Amino acid sequence: MQATLANSHPTNGASPALLDGSDVNEALAAIRRPVAVVASAHGPRPVVLDGAGVLTPELMRHDVLAVLPPIYPEWLGDRSFTATHGVRFPYVVGEMARGIATPQMTVEGVRAGVMAFYGSAGLDLATVEAGLREIQAALGPNASGWGANLIHNVQSDGVELATVDLFHRMGVRYVSASAFMRLTPAVVLYAAKGLHRDAHGQIVRSGHIFAKVSRDEVARQFLSPAPEAMLTALVAEGRLTADEAALASGIPLAEDITAEADSGGHTDNRALTVLLPRLISLRDEIVATYRYSVLPRVGAAGGLGTPAAVAAAFAAGAAYVLTGSVNQSAMESGLSPDARALLAMAESTDVAMAPAADMFEMGVTVQVLKRGTMFAQRGHRLADFYRRYSSLEEAPADELANLEKTVLGRSVADIWADTEAFFANSDPRQVERAAADPKHRMALVFRWYLFTGSQWARDGNTARRGDYQIWCGPAMGAFNQWVRGSFLEPVEARTVRQIALNLLEGAATVTRAGQLRAAGVAMPAASFDFRPRPLG
Repeated sequence: MQATLANSHPTNGASPALLDGSDVNEALAAIRRPVAVVASAHGPRPVVLDGAGVLTPELMRHDVLAVLPPIYPEWLGDRSFTATHGVRFPYVVGEMARGIATPQMTVEGVRAGVMAFYGSAGLDLATVEAGLREIQAALGPNASGWGANLIHNVQSDGVELATVDLFHRMGVRYVSASAFMRLTPAVVLYAAKGLHRDAHGQIVRSGHIFAKVSRDEVARQFLSPAPEAMLTALVAEGRLTADEAALASGIPLAEDITAEADSGGHTDNRALTVLLPRLISLRDEIVATYRYSVLPRVGAAGGLGTPAAVAAAFAAGAAYVLTGSVNQSAMESGLSPDARALLAMAESTDVAMAPAADMFEMGVTVQVLKRGTMFAQRGHRLADFYRRYSSLEEAPADELANLEKTVLGRSVADIWADTEAFFANSDPRQVERAAADPKHRMALVFRWYLFTGSQWARDGNTARRGDYQIWCGPAMGAFNQWVRGSFLEPVEARTVRQIALNLLEGAATVTRAGQLRAAGVAMPAASFDFRPRPLG
């Protein structure tokens, strides 16, 4: 398989006596070639070998301290990941909701050799179906390596079930399950539907779940077999057969668990170096209990905006890596050029937590871009107002008027008219509840602002730039710092392909640098700073 992402012309079989300071650079440029580390008068030095790793007689006259194998970006993670999912690299372009991860981004990710998920969460079913058809038309009906998002809907299990029914009808074989706090019938149905045994007696999945998790209790649910009560109910409803339910009771709900650390959007702001090892250990405990024949994989997400960060995730045991924030600034992103330009200026500290539109009443927050927008501060004003008053009518008139002027940008009456009309068609129960509960009506009004903030960012409504909601983690700032002065600095040059290939090539190069250092080679600091370059 063709693996070269960058051209290099290493000097092979060079005598250590003739080596100068360029030998380290050659060893880093030739990561796909084996390297011998030999003793020299100036300390251990690397020598790039031929493709077969032959130690020449001239080389053998010196003390050979180590022989390092080739490193391919394809090999950084768990080999079962690429084999199972039919992709070249152990890398995932994550599903950024509300169509920010567009069908085009999904297609380009697959064409680059990585896994990619369509950001279908928060879109109506007609739009989701159109997006799925666009992907299938571009890649072909049987293409592997792509999927769509199933997000936990705290208001309605019915929305989740309708989405899963659509996925089954459209033949979507991969789903990224995000923001789940508990298992629901929909996610169990997706995992169990179509389970069967092959000619060798092995259980074959029709639908693969990638579960984003940041808590032990949620990870445990996805790593365990589906709950018997849910399987029984789905069989009784005719959604599953008894055979499918029986097979589901002996395998993990998901074979791919993504440890979601400090990321954009829904996040618990966990440190990846704490979360990832813990979930790997939990995985091993659960596998020992159930004696699965297939070992679930644990991937890493959150904070992955540089080659060093990606290399660190793989070194910590990640089976694959998933990127999110950095792809929002790519050309294929569903964000407007105006919003992408704001992302390109972000530093790592230019993020803040803000109330989540979908879980506002629960006090759940999401991580968003702070620089260039007032969304986080204004969102917290709404949350504070909601905590202090039981209804909009209870609040002092002047305070409500100030909120309309400085945050909402519209009158409460106008917002409620639009909100009522929306829910009258989509979920009449919300209107009924609002009529009986003034605080719920206030919550729906405030959720309008929180929800629409992301729409303004996608549309590029510059009149509401101060209200843009742009989900963003610290990785975005790290990425911007890394690409500064390179061909990837201009927003118009950023593509998911070049972002992925450069992060992977860079991670492999950083890994080689670490191996050389561990073998005793004195490594300049610049050895760990892979610079972005156009890769094929």
